[in-house]
Amino acid sequence: MSARPPAPPFTHDMSLARTIQPTNHPAAHSHQRASSSQPHRFPNPSGTSSLTLTQISADLSYVLFEKARHRNLSLNPTAPTPTEEGPRSTTNSSDAVKNSLGKRKAGKNRDRFDASLPEGSESRTRPTPYSSSLTPALSPLRPHCLARDRLRLWKPAYTRPNIDNLGRQNTVTTEDVERINQLIINAWTPKTLESYGAGLLVYHVFCNRKDIPEEQRAPASQVLMASFVSSIAGAYAGQSVSNYLYGVRAWHILHGVPWSINEPEMEALLKAADKVAPSTSKRKKRRPYTPDFITAVQRHLDLNDPLDAAVDACLSTTFYTAARLGEFTVPRLDAFWPEEHIKPSDVRHETDRNGLKSTVFHIPRTKTQPIEGEDVSWSAQHGPTDPERSLNNHLKVNEPPANGHLFAYKYKNTHRPLTKPKFLQRLAKAARDADLDPLQGHGIRIGATLEYLRGIPFDVVKVKGRWSSDAFILYLTKHAQILAPYMQAIPEVHETFMHLTMPRLIR
Repeated sequence: MSARPPAPPFTHDMSLARTIQPTNHPAAHSHQRASSSQPHRFPNPSGTSSLTLTQISADLSYVLFEKARHRNLSLNPTAPTPTEEGPRSTTNSSDAVKNSLGKRKAGKNRDRFDASLPEGSESRTRPTPYSSSLTPALSPLRPHCLARDRLRLWKPAYTRPNIDNLGRQNTVTTEDVERINQLIINAWTPKTLESYGAGLLVYHVFCNRKDIPEEQRAPASQVLMASFVSSIAGAYAGQSVSNYLYGVRAWHILHGVPWSINEPEMEALLKAADKVAPSTSKRKKRRPYTPDFITAVQRHLDLNDPLDAAVDACLSTTFYTAARLGEFTVPRLDAFWPEEHIKPSDVRHETDRNGLKSTVFHIPRTKTQPIEGEDVSWSAQHGPTDPERSLNNHLKVNEPPANGHLFAYKYKNTHRPLTKPKFLQRLAKAARDADLDPLQGHGIRIGATLEYLRGIPFDVVKVKGRWSSDAFILYLTKHAQILAPYMQAIPEVHETFMHLTMPRLIR
């Protein structure tokens, strides 16, 4: 009986100090196949239940194909891919790839391989200095860069092997391997990459403090990751601990390094970390915005001022679309990306067959739909909070460029995109001028949900707010005033409550 072939070794990268170069600069890449050193063999990391690199297929299928197909690939990594299922699936796969990987040339002779991949937007922002408590040891593996670039630019000691299952050298070029990384990075949104980058920094500072050698940091063992989680538990919020762990996991996936973790143990550790999180990390109860609050704030905004006009329009639009504030603002002045943020060209007007009008906003990329984006909408309202009036005023005062930020405002001789910090800062000042306590940004979405729930069935509000689950019902338990009318000792109100809460097929 022949011996089982050994597991494929990993290659020790001798050029780890290099920064990844964009693939559109051929001169920056070597066309030689990676074989600069003898392969290094790893023992299989221990763990009774493993999260292995087969989950790469789940991450990629989420980007390339619809969610239903993604679930099938996640549960059965060996299942045939769409191109193996026959002509019908091949057509669907081609359409999905066309939508997600950029434009292709029309016609029968278009190239079906190595299509151009979306590239991250260049930022002129310089990375800020590390804090004194989170400064990693100097290493050519970890250049000083923005948090969102760390997953890509920070290299493990061992990278993706360019060998087959028998340990033989592949004919895949260095550029082909780089293309794998260039594709995988699109599995995560810029915001997620930034969060994961923060976690990767904490992980390497932890490894420095514990004198963990580079070759043991990736692939990371179960005991190392368990030690990492237990070390930062009690100092960070439970959600932060979870994000940091999954940031290290994403780093392994991106660079083709095995990830083998005891999932039940890790779930227990994360649950415990959430319970021991410091009280200072707990978010304060976020109070909801109301039409009365918005009206009071508006009285202290100068609607002829470019910034105030943009803030007013952004507030009313975010409220009446029940959107997330980050979907209508940008994080920083240099962080506007046309392919991600809403623009005047993404706004359209629709009229149904009953003559009812609505204004629709297409958000190019959202938390749940990073490829196709989502539509949100509002209709004109009575009173001073009317979003139609506010938007028209903003467009008149600021004249934002068609392909610029929707709520860009005039500043000197140019336009500035409306940042989330600037928006909240201006609202906070207006609230204090009105003798009101400033509210947090997420309170807009909470307030919109509660406002619509006063007269619209729960299932309609669920669609309006784009919830895939009943998570929004959590708002009801925290805001008794919504349920108060239905808890009075008046029999008639129970019928109204059932009408609002139960779907028609059940009533």
